[in-house]
Amino acid sequence: MSPPTRPDPWRGLRSLTPARIALGRVGASLPTAEALDFALAHARARDAVHAPYDAARLADDIRMMGLSPIEVESAAGDRATYLRRPDLGRRLSADSISRLSARAAHDVAVVVADGLSCTAVHAHGPPMVAAIQAGLAAAGLSLAPVVLAHQARVALGDEVGERLGVRLVLVLIGERPGLSSPDSLGAYITFGPKVGRFDGERNCVSNIRSEGLSHEAAAFKILWIVREALRLGLTGVALKDESDLEALAAPAYERPVRGPAPANRADPAENIRGTGGSEPLAGP
Repeated sequence: MSPPTRPDPWRGLRSLTPARIALGRVGASLPTAEALDFALAHARARDAVHAPYDAARLADDIRMMGLSPIEVESAAGDRATYLRRPDLGRRLSADSISRLSARAAHDVAVVVADGLSCTAVHAHGPPMVAAIQAGLAAAGLSLAPVVLAHQARVALGDEVGERLGVRLVLVLIGERPGLSSPDSLGAYITFGPKVGRFDGERNCVSNIRSEGLSHEAAAFKILWIVREALRLGLTGVALKDESDLEALAAPAYERPVRGPAPANRADPAENIRGTGGSEPLAGP
């Protein structure tokens, strides 16, 4: 008598990819365990979008690094408005504008934004800020007060950077959750920030999480792009990320650790998101 669940002959490939393959079947349906696993992944993705943004906790983490945080909000007054009106998430609220003004000249501003995954920002925002702070100091670049942005889209960083009068803005933002990556952080780098910048004028390093790009590897890429952007006076499609060439030229013990191999059960699309010049169409 044959078993009720027929194993898929592709099962051996599951160790080579995080994609949902070789799930098996029961008649014409998925096995119960796989259906429940899919439902759990979907629930985690939804929770990441709607989880409360803990600005106080992030501010405490930033102060422990010896940095000064500034809290701002976008023109989207609540989460429902933020999700329905992406345009409002790209502009500062009137109250937030009054908190930002040009200060002592700085090279770089870092914006830590909730985006579409507060889970990602809470988990990876502080360690990424710490790594970026150390890298900027080593390069002799000054860092403006860290801005914590609520209900924010990527382009909010343009207005923040313009009002702070910095040469370049880096936005660390929670990415649109996938079915295996509810905690993925993205980094968007824009030279000469000002309202009206196009997505093609930015560089992006994405999939920053424990199963993707490690904090160390992401910081290495980001800092390489920042240095090149300030040297060349541009970001976006005209600036190609060649940080891997620099990493390969370094001794093995100095190369950044990219991170562990991704676990099973991921969207195939998640594996092709690395660096690019613009934010995803349905992203932050």
